[in-house]
Amino acid sequence: MEDTELQGIFAVKLPVRDLTRSRQWYERVLDFEVAYEFSDADGVVRGVAGKVPGSGQTLIGLRQSPKHAKAADGFNLVNFAVQDHAALTRWAARLDRLEVKHSPIIDASVGWIIVLSDPDGIELHLYTLEKHGIDQSGRPGYGTPTGKHRA
Repeated sequence: MEDTELQGIFAVKLPVRDLTRSRQWYERVLDFEVAYEFSDADGVVRGVAGKVPGSGQTLIGLRQSPKHAKAADGFNLVNFAVQDHAALTRWAARLDRLEVKHSPIIDASVGWIIVLSDPDGIELHLYTLEKHGIDQSGRPGYGTPTGKHRA
């Protein structure tokens, strides 16, 4: 029998308008550490990939593509996991120190989140693994458990 089980997420690639600006922002805000640079045929680096602490083996890529970055403006492409509400509170304080605009802590579908945006307006969520136990079923825009995921 063929083994087709996935082994996780290899990489998430985000479109950016200005690679240098975005790289600096991700380094400053998320401690992004570049491991690879990608040069186009003209020799210009238009992409980087690396690690964000706590992302396991998943690489985060930034690819200069103004058209795609504009299309993703205001859309949530990736949620980063944090342990619990206390960790999210520490993240809020860190973002404040870095003067990065963010939402207050929000009761999300399952846990708590903070919403922030990168320099291109792509929404990033910091989402707790800790569940809050609030039934958000029936609230517009919130998830409702299905099938085997019902309580």
